[in-house]
Amino acid sequence: QQHIVESGGVLVQPGGSLRLACTASGFIFSQSYMGWHRQAPGKAREYVASVTTGGFVSWYVDSVKGRFTIARDDAKNAVYLQIDNLKPEDTAVYYCSARGLWGPGTQVTVSS
Repeated sequence: QQHIVESGGVLVQPGGSLRLACTASGFIFSQSYMGWHRQAPGKAREYVASVTTGGFVSWYVDSVKGRFTIARDDAKNAVYLQIDNLKPEDTAVYYCSARGLWGPGTQVTVSS
């Protein structure tokens, strides 16, 4: 059975950092592009970042470039999203995705 689950969402102060994790099973992880999206309160879900197989190329939405870093560990069937210099507008539920599958999301709240 195919499965994706995210973790690592917390309440953090502006300027802080955190790392989200996503683990997957039920498909060949190493052959799958992996992505992160987020959905802020009252807004549509938006693309955040993605990484190719092997981790050779990654893409980011302009609003997070320089602050977010996506990385994968194929040995662990995991993909990570490092978020630095968090801003209140980063508050959202963050979702991991691959091959049309979505996890349940993990809540990130940025507030003082």
